[in-house]
Amino acid sequence: MPLKRRRLQKTDYRKRLALIKSDSPRAIIRKSLKNMKVDIAEYAVNGDRIVAHGSTVELKKFGWTSPTGNMPASYLAGYLVGIRAKKKGIKQVVVDLGRQKVIKGNKLMASVQGMLDSGLKVPVSKKFLPHKDRLTGKHLKTVQENSIEQVKKAMEESQ
Repeated sequence: MPLKRRRLQKTDYRKRLALIKSDSPRAIIRKSLKNMKVDIAEYAVNGDRIVAHGSTVELKKFGWTSPTGNMPASYLAGYLVGIRAKKKGIKQVVVDLGRQKVIKGNKLMASVQGMLDSGLKVPVSKKFLPHKDRLTGKHLKTVQENSIEQVKKAMEESQ
């Protein structure tokens, strides 16, 4: 009988093994309708160890007043986890999206762009990353002008 997580189609063990063999920490990105979570995990025999964590829920501490389920919020979550990972000495990560689909310019790729902008090296093709106008929230009425830059400054000062 296959493993439970394989039966429930939650884990692709071939993909996971390939990511673990890369010997780099993994940037695990998970999304829901209202939030985005980004973790940096290192492999350990007795279970993965989370080195850095960033979530759109935490953005309110840094002055984010807009909704947390949109693209600018996921970009800021990636930026936050990138700052925290750099503080812990991590310079390069590989992206682990699990069983989620990679679509050009979606929220998952916005988190990857946030990690890139924070200074982490992430092996990703530039054609999948979203456009700057989408990251800054110009397509949204709820995101205020310059609010992203203010939140980024607050993140850098607090870390």
